[in-house]
Amino acid sequence: MSRTHNRQPMVHRMARIEGHVRAVREMLVSDRDCPEILIQLAAIRAALDGVARLVFEDHMDSCIVDAVETGNAEAKIAEIKTAFARYFI
Repeated sequence: MSRTHNRQPMVHRMARIEGHVRAVREMLVSDRDCPEILIQLAAIRAALDGVARLVFEDHMDSCIVDAVETGNAEAKIAEIKTAFARYFI
């Protein structure tokens, strides 16, 4: 049985992050103080990490469960390990 992805929460969060990035660009253009900009960049990074967590949870709930049920767990687990290694560099 193939499970479906629920990516709407991720899409919504990415839209908010996109707006936040535009606001930081405007902060740079308007020559705002560096500490203010860095605080906003940290918030964006944390928001992106939140989206990554949702993607991981979605992967576990759909792809990994499907892989276990079809006997393909090792390949899917190796795939997510590779993705994590790249994400956390």
